[in-house]
Amino acid sequence: EITRLAKEEGEVIVYSASSRMSAVGAEFTKRYPEIKVTSYDLGSVKTFEKTISEQEANIFNADIITTGGSGNFIYDLIGKNRAVNFVPSMYKDMIPLEYQEPALVRILEAMVLMYNSELHSAPPITNIWELTEERYRGKIVIKDPLASLSNLMGIVAIAGNADEMAAAYKRLYGEEITLSPGVKNAGFEWIYRILHNDLIISDSGGTVTGASGKKGQQGLPPISITTFTYLRYNTTKDYINNLLFPLDPFDGIIFPTYTAIARQAPHPNAAKLFTEFLLGDPSITLDTVIPEPYTEGKALE
Repeated sequence: EITRLAKEEGEVIVYSASSRMSAVGAEFTKRYPEIKVTSYDLGSVKTFEKTISEQEANIFNADIITTGGSGNFIYDLIGKNRAVNFVPSMYKDMIPLEYQEPALVRILEAMVLMYNSELHSAPPITNIWELTEERYRGKIVIKDPLASLSNLMGIVAIAGNADEMAAAYKRLYGEEITLSPGVKNAGFEWIYRILHNDLIISDSGGTVTGASGKKGQQGLPPISITTFTYLRYNTTKDYINNLLFPLDPFDGIIFPTYTAIARQAPHPNAAKLFTEFLLGDPSITLDTVIPEPYTEGKALE
């Protein structure tokens, strides 16, 4: 019945932080040619700005909202009834409850650190505090946390785990950390020191990943603070990134990407059907063999 009504609605409009959502939409339309997919690649910050500003103006254009930025999603969208949680029934027994409520987690991602494997045969550092040393001045690249809510949440997580950051400092240098004037804990101290070590801040996650991953670099190549998904560029762009692993006190900071149906969605059944499509085939298990390339043929199906 949902599928029948979705076909009658004929369209689904997606506000997304992912540049790949339009490709997902194209595959959805192959399966459901009666339904047009319009996807807006907005990034996390603009996804919230557009959703909230439109609804406050009594404009209800979006059907699906899918993005990271957990604080904003839970409190500004779900908590203020700007979005409605929906978990397709066939997945409820497959997804842990913590990833169903208060909003459906579509992807678990991670903020990670990558290094150039052409010039390093092994991870060049083993402790996060090494990035604050002089040898890495101007050699650390990150996407602007004010333009990426997922990166912002990662930075918040570092600041919020001050005891672990202080312990990692002592393990590396054999002494207690001394905080800079006005800095209240070791998490903030790491942020303070990396900023003062000429941190390079970019507006593009792809640019950040390329800084560490491009071939043919000379000297000490940069370390990128980026998201795990960009490791795919090793295949698509011939990069040579590798993960800094193991790294004290963390290898990565896990964060969710949520999906929900926008308040007063004009195409609610198409939104439900698209949500089901996003989650993939429920028959897939850990033993399922999916051959490369993943975006073609049977693997894609």
